This record gives sequence, C-alpha cells and structure tokens, in this order.
Amino acid sequence: MRSADDHILELAVARGWVAREAVEAARAALESTEEGAVAGGTQVLRALDDSGALPTKTLTQSLADAFGLPVVELAALRVPRELLTLVPRSLATKHQVLPVARESGVLRVAIGDPINTDAVDDLAHVLGLPVEAMLAPAREIEQEIDRYYGKDFGSVETLADEVTPALPGAPDADLHTATAAGEADESDAPIIKLVHALIIEGIRRRASDIHLEPLEKRLRVRYRIDGVLLEAENPPKRLQLSIMSRLKLMANISIAEKRVPQDGRIQVNVAGKALDLRVSSLPTVHGESIVMRILDKEGLQLGLPELGFLSDDQKTFERLIALADGIVLVTGPTGSGKTTTLYSCLHHLNRSDRKIITVEDPVEYQLTGVNQVPVRHEVGMTFASALRAMLRQAPNIVMVGEIRDLETAEIAINASLTGHMVFSTLHTNDAPSAVTRLIDIGVKPFLVATSLRAVLAQRLVRRVCARCARPHEPTPQELRALNIRPADVSGAHFLRGNGCAECNGTGYRGRLGIYEIFIITDDIQHLIYEGVGATRLREKARALGMRTMREDGVRKIIAGLTTVEEVVSITVGDAS
Repeated sequence: MRSADDHILELAVARGWVAREAVEAARAALESTEEGAVAGGTQVLRALDDSGALPTKTLTQSLADAFGLPVVELAALRVPRELLTLVPRSLATKHQVLPVARESGVLRVAIGDPINTDAVDDLAHVLGLPVEAMLAPAREIEQEIDRYYGKDFGSVETLADEVTPALPGAPDADLHTATAAGEADESDAPIIKLVHALIIEGIRRRASDIHLEPLEKRLRVRYRIDGVLLEAENPPKRLQLSIMSRLKLMANISIAEKRVPQDGRIQVNVAGKALDLRVSSLPTVHGESIVMRILDKEGLQLGLPELGFLSDDQKTFERLIALADGIVLVTGPTGSGKTTTLYSCLHHLNRSDRKIITVEDPVEYQLTGVNQVPVRHEVGMTFASALRAMLRQAPNIVMVGEIRDLETAEIAINASLTGHMVFSTLHTNDAPSAVTRLIDIGVKPFLVATSLRAVLAQRLVRRVCARCARPHEPTPQELRALNIRPADVSGAHFLRGNGCAECNGTGYRGRLGIYEIFIITDDIQHLIYEGVGATRLREKARALGMRTMREDGVRKIIAGLTTVEEVVSITVGDAS
C-alpha cells in the first residue's frame, strides 16, 4: 500500500521540485543499506532533506503553494494549554496534527500531509467545531507533539513490557506464579497493563505520589507534582476492586484483608532506572484508598546548592554541619524536604576518612559509602536500640531519622557530648520551637543547651519554570502582603511562569527550600538554661540576626526564583 509520502514524492518530481535522478539515487542508496528492502517515500524524503536535494522547508512551502494552505512556524509558537486539553494526545498522534490556535470558533491545526483531508474532517466531527489546516514539516509536528504532550511511552502493551519486576515477589513474577496456580488468567492482562500505565504516567509527570481514591461513583486518580495534587484521567469505577487487588499483589500485601491499613513496597525498573514505590493501603467508606510514593533511589540530586540556599545561608550552614560534635536538627512538617536536606548534609561530609552511620524508618535512598540501618520494630530494632548499637561502631557522624521519644533524644544527646556529630529531625513549625519540644519530651534544659548547635526550619515552595518565565510587576497588594516597600525592590527581578508543556501549564517546575537558621549562641544558651519559652527564644534570635522563613522567601521572590503567592501560602503562620 502506497503511503501519503509516496504520493508527495511523485508530486515533487512531477512539479519539478526535485530531479528524478536525485530521487532514484537516494532510493538506491537506502536499499543498498537495507539489504534489498524497498525504500518507502518517507525514507526517501528524509534522505533528500539530509542531502540538500530537497530541503524540508522548500518542500513544505511548495506543497503549501500547490494546495493553497498557509505555512506555520511551530518553533515560534506557544500552544495554549486549553488547546492541548481540547485535542487530546490520542487524536494528535492518530492524525499527526498539532493544534496551534483557536479564533472566532475555528480551530487551526498544523498538518504535515496536505493530501490527508480525512484527518481534518475527522477532527471537526469529533470536536464538533470547524477545523482549518495549516502546513508544517511532519518531523517538526512529531517533535512538537512530544514536547507539548510529553514523551510518548508507547501503547499499553509497550508499557507492560517497560515495567519489569526488580524483586522475585513483585509484578510479572507474581503474575506468572499466580497464572500457574490458577489464580489469574488472560482476562487479568488488561488490568495489569492499566496499572502499569498509571505508574508510568506518574513517573513521566515527575509525581512524588500517586493517589487512587475510591469515591461514591468514581475512582479518582491524582498525581502530586511539585507538592500540588493534580487529577488525572480516572479509570472506570467497575475496575476499582481489580486495580486495588493488582496493586496489593505487586506490593506483597494481603489481598484478603480489607479492614485494616497495610503497608508494602514495589520495586520496579522503568526504562533501565530502579525505582521504589512505597505503598499504603487505607480502608475507607467506598473501598480501599491506595497511595504510592515514588522514590528514585538513583536520581536524588544531592548537594547543598541544589536545595535552594542562597550563598550566605549556605556558607553558614556548611560551617555548622562541619563542627566536630553536637546536634543539628532539621524541622518542618511532613513533606517539607527534611530527609533530603539531611542526605545532602551527609553527601557533603562523606569522605573516606569519616565513618557515617544512619538509622532510618525506612531507608528511602541509598548513599554510597554510608552505613544505613533500617528500623525494624517487629524484632525490637527501634531508633533507640539501633542508635545505642551504632555508637559501639565508633562513627564520626550519626544520623537519626527522627527523634520521637525521650530515650532516643537522650542517647542522641549523649552521643553528641562524647564527640559525635548527630543529625536528626523534629516535627515543629519553626526553629526555636525545637528547643521547647525537646524539653517537653523530658530532656533537661542544660543538656539541650550544651548539645544543640543549630536548628534549621524549612518549607518547600515551587520554583518558577525556567522555560516560560517572564518578567512580572507585582501589585501593591502583593508587596503589602509581604511587607515589602517599593523602594526596597528597585533592582529586583520578579518572574512568573506563563505556563508551557514543560510545567504542565502551571508556571512552576521543581521546588526549592526556604529556611530559618537558629544558631545556639552563648546568649541563647543562657535563655535555655533559664527555661524560657519559644517566643522569647525567637525574639532573641531575631535580635541576633536570624531571618525567618518568610524573609528568606522574600529574598527568593526578589531573585526571581519563586512567586509571592507561593511564599504567602507556605508561611501564613509566619506573617508576624
């Protein structure tokens, strides 16, 4: 069957756009390399473009003149997000078209094949509105579809092949075993492919979590991207039980148990990359809700500069973590990046002449050269018991995933007082509150004062997308919300993302930290001895030069790294 490119090639020869001899020479060269295979029109056209005998731009303009179509320069355009929603990827890929504009109720699309009028007619029928064609090189359209809609991972069948088990109890290994035992059959295959497709889509969209939530009349799927939940295409409600059972099978947790929460783990290789999926199952009114946290064990970008420290704060923090002994705490709510910050500290300090041991629940990322100990409550391996045993290993640096109780706190403090550097986390809203939190769980104030070196409180804000960032003039209301005087920002570089394919139209891509560094000086030590509250400690620290998280956020707004809305929403409790 002859393709559209074969007809275009014949038209090009007939119209004299290219010599027949050049076409035959290109075809012969291709067939000689393909061991006798017949070269098609698409291959010949690409060969003619590469050789310069018939450049693609020349061919496109000639076709446009012949068919009376306008030419569109795709590189100079930015496709609005609403058009990408209007024309889904499935339609764009099927017809090899790209929506470029919508004016006066007419949708304009770029096509590479002016002969294929069926594509335009089909789009008009499916979308229910007039469609006009514009001409662009087919190869450019293909590239732009990938750029705007994201790289295509292929069909569902391909997705099933790309997700392969990394453990002998998960994904396909379980499927083969279950099939042999009569627990699964060929009718399960579509569910397997659908589950794999959900995982692949989450990874493609840089999601940190995949949420599958059963509601009364639908099964909702949401991806958490840069800290914000975005709803995806929802599978049919009738498949809810099958999808949840498949995920529980992959996570090696009980399919029969639906009354109590369960935790599991899926290890997969996607396109050659090892990934961990931490799975949590929770019974709800309308069925089990499952959340999968995606952990890229190999892809964690470690290093203090990547966290979002400005140069002065980075120097201060590097000096603090390089001290010979003491405790440095990182505080913040769940999901504020505390573990990533601790790993970055260890990466910064990891040298061959230092022994580093961590105790974590669980070990989320593997660090080369670091001894990592997982907590196992079922065999009595708690934070406290692991920490006590670790100290007999003569480490230089110790990391405790979290200080949760008095026993763990006392062992960590004793370790710091006997010449070890200890890193850990606490759940407090700001840095000075870490002191009162330690005292509340039973640590003596004098031990806190003598062992604690610094506390870093942090939050995560979304970073302005570098691809679509544009200068932005903040309104007086925005400046007033952060107590910024116009005179203070005369040389500022305010930026805002317009939204593009790279950032899924949000204007943000990635996150960075905003920080509050509370250093335990002699004056602060005296206040801790006296047992004063967090408010007095905060006032003294501010007098000594401590910046709040909101103030650090303002500096990053002025530097064009984030926006007013992000900092205001994240530091609402820090307004004073």
